[in-house]
Amino acid sequence: MASSTAPNITEPLEWTEVEKVILTRRSTRAFKKEAIPDYMIRRILEAGRFAPSAGNSQPWRFAVVKSPEILSAMEADAVKISKRMMFVLDYTRSRLRNILLKPISKFFIRLRYNELHPVPFGLLAAIANERAPVFHHAPALILLFEDQRGVSCPATDIGICGENMVLAAHSMGAATCWIGMIKVLMYDPKWKKFFSVKYPYQLNNCLALGWPKVASDGQVPREVQHVEWYEGQMEEPPRIERQGE
Repeated sequence: MASSTAPNITEPLEWTEVEKVILTRRSTRAFKKEAIPDYMIRRILEAGRFAPSAGNSQPWRFAVVKSPEILSAMEADAVKISKRMMFVLDYTRSRLRNILLKPISKFFIRLRYNELHPVPFGLLAAIANERAPVFHHAPALILLFEDQRGVSCPATDIGICGENMVLAAHSMGAATCWIGMIKVLMYDPKWKKFFSVKYPYQLNNCLALGWPKVASDGQVPREVQHVEWYEGQMEEPPRIERQGE
């Protein structure tokens, strides 16, 4: 396991095994062709099943996709749908498109500002131009179906559940990558029917899963956080500590 380059903590404590898993985990976008064994996948699913959720509502169901035929079809259709979306959203390719499509594109960007943020928008363009794979040629995907009837904020519970799986996989030497772009397949009724995605479920996230093809040891930069510590009286301002230096 790669050593952590996380910032020092004031107390001279050794990192716990859990902390080491968290601090050394990396998102992987290059996988070996060999799939990890089913018993490991079941253990990873079990880590997700034991995730906490609001009111213990457990607003999820899982599916594992290992079929090369299905994975290939998912990849191909995700690219096709991305091309169609960019045909409507990319108004920069000509003056006429700028005149006709810019208002429409701006409307959709304002309407779906999270999904069409510059980062996923750039990825969508790269997928449409076949410069970036959607599922990174992973030999397996774990689909995380969100039950909208869950207590409070089911999306938060899905995140906790998926991260449990990610950390469990890393602890076993496997690699993962969160993939939100699976949601483009939900614009095609064929895939909604294929995966039985109907109310109350929706599919916004999946995990690519496999053996890492390369060692991903470089740590992604993290922002320094200004943490407020409320330790005194009500009238006293909080103490500000820079977390991560």
